[in-house]
Order: sequence, then C-alpha cells, then structure tokens
Amino acid sequence: MFLKNIFSVFLLFCFSIVSSQELLPFVENFTKSEYNGDNQVWNVVQGNDNAMYFANNHYFIRYNGVKWEKYSLPNKTIIRSVFVDGDKIYCGSYREFGFFKRVEGKMVYTSISKINPKLFSGNADNEEVWKIFKKGSSIYFQGFNEIYVYDGTAIKKIRFPEQISYCYVIDNVIYVATVRKGIFVMNGETFTKMPNWNLAEGNIIHSIEKKGGVFYIFTKNNGILVSNSAGKLENWNNPLNAIIKDNVITAGKFLDDKVLALGTGRNGLYVINLADNTYKNINRNNSIKNNTVLSIAFDKEKDLWLGLDNGISHIEINSPVSIFLDNSGLLGSVYSLAALNNGGHLLVTNHGIFTHKNKQLNAIPNSQGQVWDIYKEGDRFIIGHNDGTFLYDGNALQWKNPVNGGWKFLKSQYDNVYFQANYTGIAVYKDINDLTKVTKLDKLNKPIRNIAQNKPGEIWAADNNRSLYRITYSKDFKVKEVENISSTNKISGDYGVKIFNFRNEILFLINNVWYVYNGIANKLEEDKIFNTAFKGISDIIPVDDDQFMVVKASQLYLITAGKNDFLWKLLPEKYYRSKLILDNIQVYNDNGQLLVNLDDGFIAFTPTERSEKRQKISIEGFYDNELIDYNTKIKYNQSVEIDVKPEFYGFSRPDLTYTLNGSDEFLPVGNGHLTLNNLGGGKQELEVFYNDGKNNIKLGDFKFYVSSPWYFSFWMILVYVLFVAIVFFLYYRWNKVRYMEQIKLNEEELKHRRQILELEMEAENKLRKQQHEKHMLEVEVQSKASEVAGKSLSIAKHNEMIESIQEALEVKQNTAELKSAIKKIIKTNTLSKNEWQSFEKNLVKSHEEFVDRLSKKYPTLTSKDIKLCIYLKMNLSSKEIAPLMNISYRGVELHRYRLRKKLDITQEESLTRFMINV
Repeated sequence: MFLKNIFSVFLLFCFSIVSSQELLPFVENFTKSEYNGDNQVWNVVQGNDNAMYFANNHYFIRYNGVKWEKYSLPNKTIIRSVFVDGDKIYCGSYREFGFFKRVEGKMVYTSISKINPKLFSGNADNEEVWKIFKKGSSIYFQGFNEIYVYDGTAIKKIRFPEQISYCYVIDNVIYVATVRKGIFVMNGETFTKMPNWNLAEGNIIHSIEKKGGVFYIFTKNNGILVSNSAGKLENWNNPLNAIIKDNVITAGKFLDDKVLALGTGRNGLYVINLADNTYKNINRNNSIKNNTVLSIAFDKEKDLWLGLDNGISHIEINSPVSIFLDNSGLLGSVYSLAALNNGGHLLVTNHGIFTHKNKQLNAIPNSQGQVWDIYKEGDRFIIGHNDGTFLYDGNALQWKNPVNGGWKFLKSQYDNVYFQANYTGIAVYKDINDLTKVTKLDKLNKPIRNIAQNKPGEIWAADNNRSLYRITYSKDFKVKEVENISSTNKISGDYGVKIFNFRNEILFLINNVWYVYNGIANKLEEDKIFNTAFKGISDIIPVDDDQFMVVKASQLYLITAGKNDFLWKLLPEKYYRSKLILDNIQVYNDNGQLLVNLDDGFIAFTPTERSEKRQKISIEGFYDNELIDYNTKIKYNQSVEIDVKPEFYGFSRPDLTYTLNGSDEFLPVGNGHLTLNNLGGGKQELEVFYNDGKNNIKLGDFKFYVSSPWYFSFWMILVYVLFVAIVFFLYYRWNKVRYMEQIKLNEEELKHRRQILELEMEAENKLRKQQHEKHMLEVEVQSKASEVAGKSLSIAKHNEMIESIQEALEVKQNTAELKSAIKKIIKTNTLSKNEWQSFEKNLVKSHEEFVDRLSKKYPTLTSKDIKLCIYLKMNLSSKEIAPLMNISYRGVELHRYRLRKKLDITQEESLTRFMINV
C-alpha cells in the first residue's frame, strides 16, 4: 500500500497538470472579523472623501484605507444599497432610506423616509430599497415594486408596472429591467417598453452598460446580450459567453473601453480584455475568499472592489505587479526562473522543474529534487540540479554531467569559458555546446555559492557558509593560489559573504560592511559610496548594468544607478510578505518586466513612475474616540490616534514616513494608523513625508495641542507663583529679621570691639605712658646719676683739695710757702682736660637717645647747646650749670637766652620742662 501511494505521488508529480494557474493581480481580502460586520456585502461605492462605503447586511461600513467604522440604522434593518452624492452617503433598507454624513469624525444618519410616515403603507409594506441613483437633481430609491423620488424636500412614490430587478441610468435615461417582460424606459411616471429588446424578456437583468454605442445587458442565467447596429438585442458573439453563462452573472462593469469585469455567483470574478478576448478568472482557488460576487465597484485608481457573499476583496487590476501563486502545494519554493522563448516561464524549485504556459503549470518528468539555478544560453536553459547539471531546450530535459548543486553559472568575459559554482567547488566548461566535457579548478574543494570575475586569470568565490576566496589560475586553468581574503584581512564574522559585480567592479558585503579589493595593496578596503548608500541591507540581487535590487528590513527596493547617485523604489511588502526566500532571491529581467521568485510562486513587476500629483493624503487625529479639532483638550500623557488616509488604496498608495516635533528620525507610517504615546505638554506637530527615491518630500502635517499636566495647569502655576511669592516674602522677612539682628549683633560686636579697642588703646596708652614714664625716670635717673657723678667728682676733688690745704696749713709755717703750697694744691686738684672730656663724653652717652631726638628735630644746635640742653634736662640750675660748663652764671643765662631763640620757645615756657618732653 505504501509503495502504491509513493507511485501515485510520483505519477502525480510527473504528469499532473494544474489548470488555471496564471499571473493574477494582487488581491487584498477582508474578512468579517477584520471589518467586524456581517457576511453579505450588497453594495460598494467610493465617497468623495476617498473612503469606501459598504452595504453590509445590518451594518453600514466605512473604510478609509486605515481603519474600519461600523454603523447601524435606527431600526436595525438590513442595508441593501448605498449611493454617493456630494458629502452624503445615501442608504436603502427595509422600509427605510436616508443618508449618512460625516460630522466631527463620525457618520451621522438622517432619515428621509420619515418625512412621510405612510410612505410604506399598502402594497409597499414589505418593500426594500435595493438600489439608489440620481437623475437631474432628484435622488431615486428603488424597490422591486415601487420607486421613491426625493427632490430635496418632498418624496414622490411611483409604482412599477411589473416587478423589476434593477433600474439603470444611461445617457440620462432610466432603464427599468423587469423580471418577466423585458426592459422599459421610465419617463416621469410613465414606462415605455424598449422596442427590439424582446430577447431580454424572462431574464433577470443584473447590469446594463453602454460602451462604444453598444448596450451590454448582463443577464443572470443567459450570459450577455448586446445591441446590434439596428438596435436589436442579440447574444454576445464571444466564446467566453458560454463560460460566463454557466456561472450566473451577478454584476458587470466596464473598467475602460476594452476591459470588462464580471461578477458571478459560482466562480468569482472574470476580468475580460475585449481587445484579444483573453481573460483572468479570480476565484476562491487562487485569490478571493468567496466565489459569489454580490457587487462590483472601482475606485479612483481604477482598482476593483468586490462585495462578496462573505467578505470584501480589493483587486489591484491596474497595478504593475502581478502574482503567480500555486495554492496546490505542487510547485514548492521557487529558487530561480526564466522566460520561455515561446511565452510562459520556466521555474526551478525544491520539488523539481516546471513550465508555466497558457495558464497551465506542468511538472517536467524526471526532474524531481532540489534545483537551484537557471542559466539561459540562446534557446536553451542550463539548470543546476541537486542530481547534476541538466539542459532544457524547451521540449525535453537532458542530464549532462554529474556536477551537482550548481548554484551559479557564469560566462567569463575574459577567458572564453563558463564557470559553475557548485557543492564541491568551481566547474569549468570550455565548450558550452558540449556540457559533458567539464573540468574542475583544483585545490578548491568547498561548496561555493557565488562567483564573480573582472579580469583574466582570477576569480572570486564566496563559500556557502563563510569566507571569501581569491583564486588565481594559469591559462590551462591550473590553480596557482587559493587565498582566503577575509582571513588574511582579519575580518571576523565572514558568514554568508555577498558578491556583487557592479560596472566591472566587484564589491563584497561581509558582516554588513562593503569592501573592494585593492590589488596594489593586496587588501580589502571599505567602499565609501556603498557603505553610505546601502548601509544595513541584508541582500543584493543584480538585474542589469544599471539596476539591482536590495533587501532592507525585509523589504525589496529596486535601485537605479545614476552617474553619482542612486534612485530607490520600494516594491511594497504586501506583495511578497513572508514569501521571500532570503539569501536566495533571484531576479529575471524579461524585457523590462522583473520576475522575482517566491515561496510557491513569483512576482511579475514592471517598474513604473509614480506621478507626484497622486501623492495626496489627509490626516485625522482622534482623542478618546473623538475627532481632534481646535477646541479639543488633550490631557497630558494620554494616547492620540492619528489616521494618515491615502487617496489611493493600491500600488499608487505612497509609502509614507513621519516625524514628530521636528525630529530627525523618519519613522514608517505603515498601514496609516499611528498611536502617539507619552506626549509632552504644549504644541505637537506631526509631519508626513514620502520618498521620491532620493529625497523625503513633505505631503502634509497635523498640529494639535496637549494640555500641560495638572501640576502645570493655570491654577497650579498660580499656586506655584503664590507659593514662591510667599516663600520669597517669608525669606525676605526672615532675611530682614536676620539682617536687623545681624546689624544689632554687628553693632553690639562693633561696640564691644570698640570698647575692647578703647580698653586696649587705654591699656596701650597706659603702657606707653608707663614706658614713657619709666623711660623718663631712667633718663632722670641717668641724669641724676650723671649729676651725682659730676657732683661726686667735684666734691671728691674739693674734699681732696681741702684735705691737702689743711695738711699744708699744718705743715707749712711760712706764709709764702703756705701760699705757694695752697696754689699748687688748687692747681693739682683742678680737673684735667682729659678728665673733663671723659666726663662730658659719658654725659652725652648717657643721654644718647635724647641727643638723637634733639639733633634730628633741631639740626642747628651746637655741641655746647646740646650740653646745656642735657644739663637743663637734668633740671640743674644756672648756678649749677656754670661751673660744669666752665662759664659764669651770666654766661649760662645768656646761653639759655640764645637756646630759646634757636628752639623758638617763649620766655613763659620752661626750658627744663621742654627738654624733659622732647
């Protein structure tokens, strides 16, 4: 049983064909869990505010590209129809119609049918409004039996002649499609049956369109009817009509003159190109979540919106991106791909080799296994397979050699050979027409992932795991040297080295740093241009000489290189989210259309310029679920919700960034909804930008004001001011008191110091006085001592002389001898000149300080004057001074008079006291 199952799987792999596998536009599906509504979506319209509006059973749904809003009618009835007129979104329901209008960030409903409470009486008791349209200035609310015309003030009710399906306004004419009796024209309250349109009788009409003068009538079960040149209806002469007829048409719309979108009840959506009668069928098997399409609308970008029996789908019908995904699991992860010569694609995957052509995915027999690489050489494809190297010529697959795990096939521009990086090194092919003849570069037995060359005799190789190698070889391809460049340059973390050949210069991405090789210095050097422009990328994929793709933060960018700069274009992540095969992304350039491999498929992307005029946004802010306006009071440290709403929902939707309060950091807007937390107080400004590939261009801004925290409110600030004022006042008073006390203390201290100073001065004066008195006493003592000495000397001499005279009187009897002896005694006892000079010298020395002061003060005094002054200081009288100075009494008096003149002393002033005080 096990072997039987294996064999069945093998046959399924080798021979199965999965039908209707085709490149399709990108589809964005929304389930009821996302929009939080009901299943059926009966009607879809786009408002003038760019938001999409949906009649979703019990709910009126609004989607602005950022968030969903849900509303109900007052009577909670099922909403069947929506219609846009200006800023009003009209709704039709069971026995109810009116309009929603956006007021302060919310949709507010106003009932029109309530104008006439008896409007739904009688036969209209069960009437539902299934369609709304406008003709002239009146709004028409259509049920299946009656129609209600609202002119802005009053409602007129008109009954149909037959039960109808829907009304359609074409060229300002109302066409009424009845269920049984064909199509009528409504003119006022009259109905005229369309002539020559009998073929429509008995059909339920789900749409009427007019293109190129031809009416297209979309019937539920009988396909499409068209009007001919005679104005008669006939079946649409197109092979697709039979296919469509079996799938129950539910809606039909022309996107332009050549593209028709048909919704069906059984097989999803058909997008038909009338120019070549080709079509794409978008259904549950490949894209949308439900096969029953209830309504179709297109937006300003001409993309489709489908209201499904269960959910909503947005189809980017005009996007330059198409996607092929195999939901069966047969294909596996695509590792490389190429365009077939006669149309279609060749895909190599971890399951084998496949062709995709004419909407068919075919597994090539005997190709199962891991396949890595495709190299197109003319009309042939060289394939690196886990089991060896294969050749595919468009019809058959041939095994050529056992070189397994061929990761990259490289044509040498210098050595006229082909190199192939593989599991065991590098293979060399000298003849591309004979792949059986293969040699190998010796001395290298490592799994080599990538190779590059920019001069003969040298090839660069990146190990599958780590290290970069420079391999030099001779003309006969004998390896001279295998040099581990990352090791010799002491670069750690050299895992998963990327090699990129750009304009004949090879660059190496090692551990997030770009290097080039300096052949002169024989070392790697950091490349300034690439390290500046492509910092932080995780992969780089070549496209052509001027273009390459990079992966940054899991997003793909197409880079176009100019002379001195690079133009970045983001391929939005929604097209490949979680489907990139990282470190093995391949890009194939199919005549300007870029094919990028994915898990279970690939993307086809045609680079186009985005028009600047399309980059329009609107910004709304919400606080506590209320729209922020000039009167909104946002509390401090509260969250603010910002919706950055696009004008377009598809490929033309700009990829936005924002800054807050002039920050230099540009943050991604993402899906357009931002939550700003931890906002400080004061004015806040959010600015939104998009990048044109080189520069960030401002698209809009949003300003709001956040209240300061309660502790920074007006009253609190007033309290703070008062508190600070009180503190300052108290501080002032306290300082003043301290100041006054300090002044008092200073005064007391000053007084105390003054008293101390006075006492010190008094004591000092007393001391000085005492010292002066002591000095005066010493002087006086000296003077007295001198005086005593002088007098003692004189007395001693006189005593000696008296004794000698007495002795002579006793001895000498003779008068003459006595007289002579007495004279001799007197002469002998007279002071000698030397004795007298010694006496005067001692006298002056004993009064040395007095003499110095006197000499300095009165420099004109003579030595004789000074002697007199000393005697006067000694308080000697003139009589006592006369013998000391060896002058008469009159001479002393005269000398004293002259001294008074020199000293400028009056007669009344005592000379003795003057001398004492000098």
